[in-house]
Amino acid sequence: MTTSTSETAELIRAEAKALGFDLCRFTDIDEAWPAAARLERYVAEGRHGEMQWMAETLPRRVHPRAMWADARSAVMLGLNYGPDRDPLAILREPAKGAISVYAHGDDYHELIKVRLKALARWLQARFGGELKVFVDTAPLLEKPLAERAGLGWQGKHTNLVSRQFGSWLFLGSILTSLELPPDAPEPEACGSCRACLDICPTAAFPAPFQLDARRCISYLTIELKGPIPREFRQALGNRIFGCDDCLAVCPWNKFASAAREQKLAARESLRAPSLAELSRLDDAGFRALFARSPVKRAGRDRFVRNVLYAIGNSGEPTLAAEALRLLGDPSALVRGAAVWALSQLLDPAEFGRVRAIRLPVENEQPVRDEWEARQSPLVPAKAGTQTESVGR
Repeated sequence: MTTSTSETAELIRAEAKALGFDLCRFTDIDEAWPAAARLERYVAEGRHGEMQWMAETLPRRVHPRAMWADARSAVMLGLNYGPDRDPLAILREPAKGAISVYAHGDDYHELIKVRLKALARWLQARFGGELKVFVDTAPLLEKPLAERAGLGWQGKHTNLVSRQFGSWLFLGSILTSLELPPDAPEPEACGSCRACLDICPTAAFPAPFQLDARRCISYLTIELKGPIPREFRQALGNRIFGCDDCLAVCPWNKFASAAREQKLAARESLRAPSLAELSRLDDAGFRALFARSPVKRAGRDRFVRNVLYAIGNSGEPTLAAEALRLLGDPSALVRGAAVWALSQLLDPAEFGRVRAIRLPVENEQPVRDEWEARQSPLVPAKAGTQTESVGR
């Protein structure tokens, strides 16, 4: 007995739901791919910053079939990770670190990949065909595919927005050689709302639906390898890994927490960790605390750099002792961030005394530059103020 394409679609959706996915929709990939032109402009303007992999893999991103010539359809999956509490409340606790909601638990890439592979095995066994599985780690533009499949639309903050789950969706995709009935796209429904644009601490959106990664706190705290540019440091506040501001203010989120099931467990230790304790992490301690966590991709030195900027922004003089200790850290990146933290916490006379001791024995020029640059007060970047972009 043969199965109609509509029956096939419903069977796949039912299996996806049984595996824990909240959304499962389909799209064909026959048409032109306007997302490629947008990405080409993005890279040409340098808005990808140090993420050279975006430029290097551009030819494979121009269309799903550039990734795999035999692909005919995409199965697009969504998993709601809406938080069970206000993710911006931590910003009012300056002695604690704000870690993005998606990184409160185990690495979502691994969690979703297990479910995706299980669905793929079932799909191939039941209906045949060839397929490939993707979870945000290959050069496939998943957000435009999800938009075409009707999971949601790319909002003014460039993230996917769902009517059911707001801005809190993990995405996964399966490209298949099967011809599946395409679902209708979800029309954009942001209207006149500008909440996600206006809340950005670093004015990272040059226009609605456009992002300059070089100004984005998620990029600065996760992808950027060197010191974070001085113009953005005070705007970081206590954000030490990622930033949820533009996601958290989306009005469509009102449906997300009500629909959320406890599928992805958050670690209480990562909801509001102490900056003092985080600053004391050596490499082994960092690896132990963030085992299986997406935070581990930043590495200990880059993460402690972020923690030190947060310490500098804390207004807590007692945390100066942590920065003083890290002036002797083996990493020049960490030492430079410690200098900046002290410049924010110590009075000028005390800072000058520490500088007189440490500067003569500092061998790394970037750290020496930090000592020299801290002789005058820093003017913080303000949200909504367009200053010169990083890298230009």
